[in-house]
Amino acid sequence: MDEKRMLTAEELSVILSPFGLSQAKIEQFMAAEDGSPYSVWHVQTETEDYVLKRAKGQEEEVYRSFFSEKKPYAPALFGSVAHDGETYLLLEYCPGDDLRRCDRERLILTLDALGAMQDGFWEREDLYDAGCTLEKSIKAIEDRGHWLGSERLETVYEKFIRVYRQTPRSLCHDDLLPFNVLVDERAVLIDWEYGGVLPYPGPLARLIAHGREDEKAFFHMKRADRDFAIDYYYRICVQKHGISYEEYRRTLDWFLFYEACEWIMLGNRYDQRGDERYAYSLRQAEALADRLL
Repeated sequence: MDEKRMLTAEELSVILSPFGLSQAKIEQFMAAEDGSPYSVWHVQTETEDYVLKRAKGQEEEVYRSFFSEKKPYAPALFGSVAHDGETYLLLEYCPGDDLRRCDRERLILTLDALGAMQDGFWEREDLYDAGCTLEKSIKAIEDRGHWLGSERLETVYEKFIRVYRQTPRSLCHDDLLPFNVLVDERAVLIDWEYGGVLPYPGPLARLIAHGREDEKAFFHMKRADRDFAIDYYYRICVQKHGISYEEYRRTLDWFLFYEACEWIMLGNRYDQRGDERYAYSLRQAEALADRLL
């Protein structure tokens, strides 16, 4: 189903009927990126709140494989239903604001959630085939490397892929941009379309890589908070697993380089090199390449 195709009230009532929620009040959420309708709905009764979400990617498998028992850092799954060739998930409603306007208090809650999750799933070989596997992830990573437009960056990128294969693994939210976390009394990671037991630095790198000092930026994060996040996450999680700080920092730089390559790929692939994000990402990638070579 096309993301832009709107479900009718009748269709939503049919989808919610198996849960006894056909008469609930329903309000559609809008996408954080552009304000367009998103296939996620706030479902309200007189006593309870839920989220109805059209599953994408490996989302249903991720919930059933990793969150069959309630976890504080992810929404609970109450059930799923098929409709018109799609799967819809009924999830716990988690109040809170996302991390696009980062502050230290909410950043700490987010890092605590991420650390608790990765501690709990560190090197879980029995779950390597659940959700997004290493092989699927590498295939997507390799595709990005074809669009960098620079022999030097491509050389560094090839080395990143080797690092990626060799890095210890844990459960990763593989798209942990700041709008995919909600923070209230706790931090909850949402939109689990891409998740699996993957190289551990991925979520942290994605969370901090795109933040800028400019308060008008789409993702605002002070440099001091970014540096704090790097050190704090090492102390609460990575250090426990026998990894030295020096090894951790160099590995994280490889993953930050990968994140910087995202807008280089988009700019070259879709002829958007005039976009300010392309020039910014190119500077970031080249600076990291200098450090890594």
